[in-house]
Amino acid sequence: MPAFNLAGGKTLRHRLSLVSLTLLAILSAASAQQNTLQLDPAQTTVKFTLGDVLHTVHGTFRLKHGTLQFDSAAAKLTGEIVVDAKSGESGSKTRDGKMHREVLESAQYPEIVFRPDRVEGTVSSKGKSTVKVYGMFTIHGVDREITVPAEADLEEDRWTATLHFTIPYVKWGMKNPSALFLRVDDTVQIDVVAAGSLTQP
Repeated sequence: MPAFNLAGGKTLRHRLSLVSLTLLAILSAASAQQNTLQLDPAQTTVKFTLGDVLHTVHGTFRLKHGTLQFDSAAAKLTGEIVVDAKSGESGSKTRDGKMHREVLESAQYPEIVFRPDRVEGTVSSKGKSTVKVYGMFTIHGVDREITVPAEADLEEDRWTATLHFTIPYVKWGMKNPSALFLRVDDTVQIDVVAAGSLTQP
């Protein structure tokens, strides 16, 4: 009987060890699939394009900060990208003043924020990928869900991504700045080139 108990104890300990090792392997694999993408404001550009009857208006905004967490196993992308709404400029002080006072009301709503929550498509661990990013877009103090097409390029410790999407700002409750002799579109085109560091566990 004692010998049987000893053998049974060894078998039980062996099984527990195997279970522990399996759990550790699963946890390690899961953590290895989560990457941190830090945005570099100096390498990230946010441009807007607004059409009118005479010519097309081009302008820029500045990125304040941004950090994303990407879980490739669950296709989840979390974090936030924060843009300085007050930094918007198009090269005309008069036009920009009107944009900030009447359209963006940037004194009251100083930030434009995108908070992604998931990715549709396969993201390669290295190289280029084309995906769709879903998330909440906050502008003029209101959250709205949007889908953003994106092309990402991941390297060992760096990443870049280009995004293009349309904001129907008038439909979203903002004022159209059209005047008597100036008619502008009700939508604005946004182009983002993001870049920064990539941290893998």
